[in-house]
This record gives sequence, structure tokens and C-alpha cells, in this order.
Amino acid sequence: MTRPLRIEYPGAFYHITSRGNRKQAIFLSDDDRYFFLSCLRGAHDRFDVIIHAYCLMNNHYHLFAETPAGGISRIMHLINARYSIYFNKKHERSGHTFQSRFKAILVEAQEYARELTAYIHLNPVRAGLVGSPEEYEWSNYRDYLALTPKRPWSTTQRVLESFGKDLKRAREEYRRFVLTRIGRQEPSLLEATDPSGILGSVEFIKRIRAEFTETIGSAEDREVPQARYFRTRPSPDLMMTVIEGSFGDSNRIRKSMAIWIAHSRADYSLKELADFFAMSISGISNNYRRMKRELETNEVFRRAAEDICRQLNIK
Repeated sequence: MTRPLRIEYPGAFYHITSRGNRKQAIFLSDDDRYFFLSCLRGAHDRFDVIIHAYCLMNNHYHLFAETPAGGISRIMHLINARYSIYFNKKHERSGHTFQSRFKAILVEAQEYARELTAYIHLNPVRAGLVGSPEEYEWSNYRDYLALTPKRPWSTTQRVLESFGKDLKRAREEYRRFVLTRIGRQEPSLLEATDPSGILGSVEFIKRIRAEFTETIGSAEDREVPQARYFRTRPSPDLMMTVIEGSFGDSNRIRKSMAIWIAHSRADYSLKELADFFAMSISGISNNYRRMKRELETNEVFRRAAEDICRQLNIK
């Protein structure tokens, strides 16, 4: 079965989930949760991603995210890769922290922002962890009620404004909106998701399909990996972040390894890399050749390079 296409464009909204490998816990302590929140802030600072709602559970997390500049794949690669490096170091583990790739459902925010935010905030209640979402520390539900300080990378404004212009009243209305959904025997909101991974009205789904998916071609073409049509390569910055987990902060090795991976595995041109690293093309070429020779003779480097490529989800 082919994977659903990852639809990306500036201004898109997503419901994002990512689970622990083999359903194992990805948060073993409050320090882990605080570090993950710092990953969200780092993604906001670098890519301008906005988090409208989040909830950190034991073995997975939920995000309602907006991407003003697009690039959800790059954003999530950065978050999950940075957290995986931390988690493995902190708990002396190896291998994949997360199960497969993250799941991202494209959302029509105007239609579903209220319901999706409530759905995310009610996760710990449905799991039996707390009786009320107000009791759960690791979501931003309490931010919506002004019970905790506002975070610069998260916002409550869009959802609360849908409940009215008076902020105090909007908070109370949202609280009532969420609490009335506790214990309701209703189909999951996500059951309304289109098979192509879109949550929205019929008109929204038709428009997105026409603009992004129906231009791909025949059914045979759809068997080609999604990257052929929506290629979002990991940035050299992200490569260097992941490389640091194997080689430390040695700038020479990090840069040379990033250049080799970017050119040989991610199809970056020498000119693109020269622009990114503010180097000459000959300097990039020399770095590439040196690392290529190193990998041909150094088994430790070669294994590390393959592991880095797996973390970056590139072949």
C-alpha cells in the first residue's frame, strides 16, 4: 500500500501525531516533556510554525499546527530528530524513538479548529489519566483558560476568537464547549478524515484534491514515492543537528558529513550547498571528496553516516 501524499503549502493547518516505536513510551520524566516543548519552540523560531493546541501523552503526542511558510516535513523532521537524539542520550538507548514517520492530517481550520482543539485537550480524560483536562499539566488547555503563562510559540487566539470578541467570555465558552464533550458517545472526530488525509468540508477536500493530488496523473504514477511530487528535503541545518548526535560539535566533521549527505543522498547541487554554507563551489567539492575518501576507509564513519541517513528518512 502506498503512503498518503504529504500535502504542503504556506498557511496550511495540520493535526499531527507521532507514536513511540513499538508503542513504547517516549516521555519517561518531566525533563523529557520539558525538552520536547523546547523542541517545539526551536521549530517555531526556525520555521515560524505556530502551535494552536498540543497534548503530550505517555507514548505519543498530538499537535494542532499552522505552517505560515509551509514545510511541515522539514518542521517535523527537526522536532523528532532533535528529540530522538536527546532521548537516546538521556536514557542510554539506541535506534528509533518514534514509530515510522509522523502522521499529519491536513485540516480546514475554519471548519474544524474548535472541535480539533477540544479533541486534543480531551485526550488525557479519554485515557483515564485525569477527570478534567484542567488537571493535566502537559497540554495547553490551561493556557486557554489563562491559568498558565502564555508561551511565545503557542497561541490560543484563533480558537478563542471563534467564541466571541470578549476574551474572558470566550475562555468560559471554550471551557464549557470542552467539558460538555466529556463522556459523549460520539464517533471520533478523525473518522471524518478523507482517505487522502484531509479533514474538511466537501468543498475544501475537492479544492485540495484538484490543486495537489489530481495533478499527479494515473494510478500507476501514484505508486511512485511521494517525494517525486512533493519533495521536501531535510535542510543542511537539520542534517548538522542530527550529525551532532554521532560526532559531537566538531564543526569540521559536521559540515563535511552534511555536505556529503546533502550532495550524495539528498540531491543538493554544489551551488546550493555553496550558497548555504557561504563557501566557494571548489571548497564544497573539496569537503565532499575528503568525506567520501573517509567513508571508503573508515567503517565507524560509514555506519554512522547510514544511521544518520535513516534518522533523516533519506536513502
